[in-house]
Amino acid sequence: MANGIWTQDHYRIRRVILAIANQYYIENEAGEVLGYSRQKLLRLKDDIRIYSDDGMSVELFKILQDQIIDEWGTFSVIDELGTVLGKIRRQFSSSFVNIEYQLLDAEGHQYGRLVEEVNRGLFRKLVPFGGLLPAQIWVELFGQRVMEIVQQFKIIGDVWEVDCRRMPPSLDRRTLLSAMILLAIVEGEQRHAAAARDSSSH
Repeated sequence: MANGIWTQDHYRIRRVILAIANQYYIENEAGEVLGYSRQKLLRLKDDIRIYSDDGMSVELFKILQDQIIDEWGTFSVIDELGTVLGKIRRQFSSSFVNIEYQLLDAEGHQYGRLVEEVNRGLFRKLVPFGGLLPAQIWVELFGQRVMEIVQQFKIIGDVWEVDCRRMPPSLDRRTLLSAMILLAIVEGEQRHAAAARDSSSH
């Protein structure tokens, strides 16, 4: 791509919370915008479109959920020509224990995953206000831990960052980047819902 979205050594997903929709910016290490998505609330099936900027005139790729109302289902990453680039499968444990997303190739074969330490995940989900603890998520490729996704909380929204310098150059980074966007959308919404629930119970 002309803006180098698939060739960066460092990615940042920045989530901005709005009243009726959330905005997601894909940035490089210098803070330059590489991609943009606007996600409506109260949707039945995820159809996430990523554009080159917030003008939304040029679509770069999309993430489609395979099943309706299946938050631990499979998502396909599709380029602008309609080609399936890879798949992401959200594990059932992501809702109850710890975060885990499987990275799959276009044929559905797993080659990696995004995974949170179980003890940290349990603390964040079960302890009151535990959701305020940032997630610590490791990226494993072919069974080897190669990088960490770092979460930062902001006054309005979240930031997720990853350093890709240890990622093998033979692997397409688009599925990893799409998994980070899903991570920001799904886990971010769950965290804010849990925080609201904890506040109402005290």
